[in-house]
Amino acid sequence: MSALSRAVGESLTMLRRNLKHAQRYPAMTFSVVLMPVMILLLFNYAYGDALGTGIGGGDYIDYVTPGIVLMAATAGSLVTAVGVCVDMTEGIVNRFRTLPVSRSAFLAGHVLGSVVQTMLGLLIVVLAACAMGFRPDAGPWEWLAAAGLLLFVTLALTWVSAGIGLVARTPESAGNLPMPLQFLPFVGSAIVPPESMPTALRRFAEYQPFTPLIETLRGLLTGTAIGSSAVVSLAWCTGLTVVGFLWARSAFRRPVRR
Repeated sequence: MSALSRAVGESLTMLRRNLKHAQRYPAMTFSVVLMPVMILLLFNYAYGDALGTGIGGGDYIDYVTPGIVLMAATAGSLVTAVGVCVDMTEGIVNRFRTLPVSRSAFLAGHVLGSVVQTMLGLLIVVLAACAMGFRPDAGPWEWLAAAGLLLFVTLALTWVSAGIGLVARTPESAGNLPMPLQFLPFVGSAIVPPESMPTALRRFAEYQPFTPLIETLRGLLTGTAIGSSAVVSLAWCTGLTVVGFLWARSAFRRPVRR
């Protein structure tokens, strides 16, 4: 058996381990889905009429859903940070290091497991949005591109969260450190257009990573203009993935905390 096939097999074993953990302790996964759905309910039914008028009319649910879906992707990264930190602080990693197991398998299993859970959660959020009146006009290719974008951004955020989980001292801090990521879509174009914001906040919204991601996803699903947002989104996702991967790999090589 080659080293590559062995590493893949061990990564799949770790993936099964993490998916079984998710089945036994569904509270974290459930909360990841519940928060975006509750925010979608709040903004659609409590503020939808006023905000919809402010952005030029139309169904506000069609405007806000892409941003909330991306917020759900950031919430899914919490699972990785907490899961990695729990393994690092409870000593199971020491046991793995005494076994003939690939070093990459541990991180790959956590990342892949979180990506699977998050993508399922995103599907639930989209279905909930459709039940509230979201009516995308995307064709098969647009849906495929939207799914690919969500997969890419989820992978990028998950690697960053894996690095957070490796450096966090406790599972509680691992769950709190990625929290700012969840609110970045709000300071973007998720709820209202950046043009309606004060100057300083508008400039931040225009240049932070979630605004082009939201605009690209919104364009794919509802047919609005995408422009250069797609290229910028792919650049952000690539950069975050590379930085997160290198950070997690470097942090995992350090001595295990006791």
